[in-house]
Amino acid sequence: MAENREFEFSDANFERIRQFVSEHTGIVLTDKKKDMVYGRLSKRVRKGGFGSFDAFCDALESGDEDEEEFMINAITTNLTAFFRENHHFEYLAEKVIPELVEQKGHNKRLRIWSAGCSTGEEPYSIAMTLKECLPNFDEWDVKILATDLDANVVAQGQSGIYRADRITGIPDDRIKRWFRRGRGEQSDMVKVSSELQQMISFKRLNLLHEWPMSGPFDLMFCRNVVIYFDKDTQRVLFDRYADILAPEAHLFIGHSETLYKVTARFDSLGHTIYRKNS
Repeated sequence: MAENREFEFSDANFERIRQFVSEHTGIVLTDKKKDMVYGRLSKRVRKGGFGSFDAFCDALESGDEDEEEFMINAITTNLTAFFRENHHFEYLAEKVIPELVEQKGHNKRLRIWSAGCSTGEEPYSIAMTLKECLPNFDEWDVKILATDLDANVVAQGQSGIYRADRITGIPDDRIKRWFRRGRGEQSDMVKVSSELQQMISFKRLNLLHEWPMSGPFDLMFCRNVVIYFDKDTQRVLFDRYADILAPEAHLFIGHSETLYKVTARFDSLGHTIYRKNS
């Protein structure tokens, strides 16, 4: 493909973009993604009048907000990853779980919703974090609902089977604990452990239609989903989220999203982390 490219796209260019994406989204771009990255960004290089990927990367690294927003949206569209935006999972482990232990220790019941779960990496990341950080986990009744509009991605998430390159960037000890590698013709595949699968119910759901569940949910992830809706639809949706969440429940949204002028029912804790107010 390289010989047909309009612009030179060097390994150094790709490395600069890979570094930016890692720092801003938590997504690890493997070498196999180089052609995809070129395909998604080359039109921007041409239409933006940059003339080269070097100039585009310079603008990106200078803090040009328009280019940063374009870059993040271009790369993350139709992409997900285990522990994407890892600061959310760190906050879950260090802040939210201890609070839930204090609040829910009397009945040890947790209900969590991953809305717009895509192929399942997000709910499995939530499950791993809970398994690793919730004290006396076996004493708790923990269930994660994972929903998405696309039946195909829901089916993949339910299968728990992924290409091995999907777990690039996950520490070896975590891989050893939670993933099983395929053998023979399946050696390039991995499967999440059955104990994680047992925690999660994958369901197809259109967020704009009626919801079959009643809640309340103690925690919710809805990341990089509402960017596809207009502000009026977002207002209705976040009001419904507030209705189905428990008092003071946490809500995690995507890196390019905000609740500013959308709803007053959540308080911002920073880094696209919110808490339902009383």
